[in-house]
Amino acid sequence: MRISAETKALMFSGAMYDDLTSELVEARAEAVRLSNAYNATWGQSQEMRDEALRRLVRSIGPGSLFEPVLRVEFGENITIGRNFFANFDCVILDGAEVTIGDYVLFGPRVGIYTSNHAIDAEERAAGACYAKPVTIGNRVWVGGGVNINQGVTIGDHSIIGAGSVVTKDVPPNVIAAGVPCRVIRSITEADRTGFKSA
Repeated sequence: MRISAETKALMFSGAMYDDLTSELVEARAEAVRLSNAYNATWGQSQEMRDEALRRLVRSIGPGSLFEPVLRVEFGENITIGRNFFANFDCVILDGAEVTIGDYVLFGPRVGIYTSNHAIDAEERAAGACYAKPVTIGNRVWVGGGVNINQGVTIGDHSIIGAGSVVTKDVPPNVIAAGVPCRVIRSITEADRTGFKSA
C-alpha cells in the first residue's frame, strides 16, 4: 500500500483533501513506474503480464488484462473481476475506489475519473480535490472513447455507446449513450441472435 490508511479514509470520505501532499505525489510517481512496467510487458508471457498488473492494482481476477497503454493515478484503489478486457489507452484516476465486475469489456480510450478539483480557483491552485467511487457491474460493455465520471454506478449487462460521457447512474440491462449519457432502450430477449461459442 502506497497511501496511508488515514489519507485514504479522507479521500474515500468525499471530503476535500490536499492533492499536492508529498505522500500523494510519491504515490502517483510509483503508479507511473508500475504502469510503465506493466505496459512494457506487452508481447511477453501472460504470466509476466499478470504479475506486473497485480503489483499495480489492489486486486484483479484471472483472465483479465489491459492492452497498452494503461495509466492510473494510484492503482491501489482499483478492484477488477475476472475475464475483464480493456483495449488500448485506458486511463483510471482512482482517488476513490473503482470497482469493475466480471466479463467487462472496454473499447479503446476509456477514461474513469473518480476525482475532481475544487470549483474555487484559489482552492484549486492550492491542491483541493475530492473524489467519489465508480462501480461497473458484471458483463458491461463500455464503447471506445467513453468518459465515466465520479460517483457513477453502471448496472449489470448494460452497454455504454462510444463517445459517451457518463455523469449519472445507468441501470442494469440497458443501452445508454450520449453527452450526457442517457438510456436509449432496454436490452431484451429480442436482442439474442442464437450465437453459440465453438
